[in-house]
Amino acid sequence: MILKNFRAFIKYKEVLAVGFLFSASSLLFGIWVASIPGIKYRLGFSDASLGLSLLLSPLGAITGVMLSTKVFSKIPVGKWMANGYIALSVIMILQINSVNRLMFWICLYSFGLLSFLNGVSSNATVNIMEKKHDRLFMSTCHGLYSLGGAVSAGLAVILFSLQIISGWQIVLVAAFIITVILVNRRYLLANEDIIHSGSGIKWPSLSILGISFMCMVSFMAEGCVADWSAIYFKEVLLSSKALISLGYAGFSVAMTLGRLNGDAIVTAIGTKRAVVGGSLLSAFGFILVVFVPVVAVAITGYIIIGFGCSCIVPVLFRASANIPGLSKVEGFAMVTTGGLIGFLAGPSIIGVISETAGLSKALSLLIVMTLTAAFVAWRNRFIRDNGINKDTPAFDEQIY
Repeated sequence: MILKNFRAFIKYKEVLAVGFLFSASSLLFGIWVASIPGIKYRLGFSDASLGLSLLLSPLGAITGVMLSTKVFSKIPVGKWMANGYIALSVIMILQINSVNRLMFWICLYSFGLLSFLNGVSSNATVNIMEKKHDRLFMSTCHGLYSLGGAVSAGLAVILFSLQIISGWQIVLVAAFIITVILVNRRYLLANEDIIHSGSGIKWPSLSILGISFMCMVSFMAEGCVADWSAIYFKEVLLSSKALISLGYAGFSVAMTLGRLNGDAIVTAIGTKRAVVGGSLLSAFGFILVVFVPVVAVAITGYIIIGFGCSCIVPVLFRASANIPGLSKVEGFAMVTTGGLIGFLAGPSIIGVISETAGLSKALSLLIVMTLTAAFVAWRNRFIRDNGINKDTPAFDEQIY
């Protein structure tokens, strides 16, 4: 099914050009993650000072939330995409090759700011294209983001084995990304939409806050799996070193497979069932992880969590772009803010609870949160098919 969906996806050249931008973000991010230990040593950071420094990126993203309505009421979305992702690549080159802390801090803040604005532009454009073609593309684009992260992680390992340091790795990857963007520039610039009317941000309704809450829970689950799964395997399940990363690996593979098939799944079962069912599936996965402390079962649980979470965020982004009375920028800002809170604060909350009650009980919070998200999705009036023809395949099979 993946190959069939992707073959159809690439037939839409303008959609593929935007889809590449999703993978570009994660390609850059994967090289960045692998470079952090070297930067810490080179610039003389302690664990605490590095942790505080990394908070500059979410601070930049929050600034992006505040600036997004002004930016996208003046700049066409295609023009921003064609230039914003090139700027992001340059910033990442400077960030990884920073010669002092001040340069590093400025780059971290700029990276967070640009990442948020780029995310708004690309997600809004995918939503516009879905309506133009009466096809679902959002989940596949987010799948390309997951795929890009996996590719960059493997690429970093290969390049390190060839004695190519992070500073040159990011130059190579950024050069590739910039080249592809320039080749596809005409497809990006063709998106001339102004995606914000310039009106002021309104106080959100309970339904809109519900979408933000669901996004927070999904990102919280993802962040906690990334930060705590290996520790859970080592300290609670007492697994061998060879197995401690398999929980996150299973989650990541399931997430990628789920998203690459997500548009076909959502088309077949509908958006509400996708979010409610995905939340319940994630809850079941966490139940296995917490209450059946066996390595094989825990790996299975994390795989189930990955499949459960895979379609939720793309559906929420699509829903937030189709809320009556709100521009796409306002909708994406609310959803992304919830996601930022979940991804950044979630692992810390689990750590605080774990300190006093143990990691198993701390992870039980995610069972409650995902079940609550399922209930909120079931009751939310904006989680619906949003005008996409549910009876039409996610991609037109006749184009082959």
